[in-house]
Amino acid sequence: MDILYLCLFAFLAGLIDSVVGGGGLIQLPALFVFLPHVPVPTVFGTGKLSSIAGTSVSMWRYSRNVEINWRALLPAAVTAFVFSFLGARALSHFDTALLRPLILVLLISVAVYTFFRKDFGAIHAPKLAQTKEIWYGVGVGLVIGFYDGFFGPGTGSFLMFIFVGIFGFNFLAASASAKVVNVATNLSALLYFGYKGYILYHIGIPMAISSVIGSMVGTRIALAKGSGFVRKLFLVVVTGIILKFAYDTFQ
Repeated sequence: MDILYLCLFAFLAGLIDSVVGGGGLIQLPALFVFLPHVPVPTVFGTGKLSSIAGTSVSMWRYSRNVEINWRALLPAAVTAFVFSFLGARALSHFDTALLRPLILVLLISVAVYTFFRKDFGAIHAPKLAQTKEIWYGVGVGLVIGFYDGFFGPGTGSFLMFIFVGIFGFNFLAASASAKVVNVATNLSALLYFGYKGYILYHIGIPMAISSVIGSMVGTRIALAKGSGFVRKLFLVVVTGIILKFAYDTFQ
């Protein structure tokens, strides 16, 4: 019965993550609830197997309908791949709870800024020169890649905010771009967890299938509704992440 609940949460995570990121807010707590005696690295590894399946399908569907700036994203993805692996290695040696207050402050800042800037992400107007796009992409890959391998929840939302605020993408293009980097970080961390034996395949594979279905539904909704809808859902999801982080940090 537990596997059915986990598949349901994986479906919901895939759906939400395909639109605005933040699927880890749904999936990771569910894994900890239903796998209470499983070591933390194995919980993360099993979750990564599910996540990469949904994110990969979402990236593929976006790439067929949204113009993706590969010039900026490939350097970001390659750098993110490397630093996600390093982050996954660091997970075994550090207490991720130490990050919570900082992440909470960053998320609140993201939500407040997005809420008050009504035109934020409404227009797709890239504002960086070609060379800057490449170097900024490398910087994004370094920071977000390490964070996703080490901790994870909120990665997609942070990526979207960066692509809108710094690169000048609209929310739909930012969502598509976030998936490219997210696939790289998930793949890197997954390779590490798999090598170390930190994946429960009998749980991760059914969750992955559920995540793919959810991702297909979510991507279709995002493409049909456009950037305005994505912005609103982004605010809802970030608010949910803030509440979850606040509860976990101060309980």
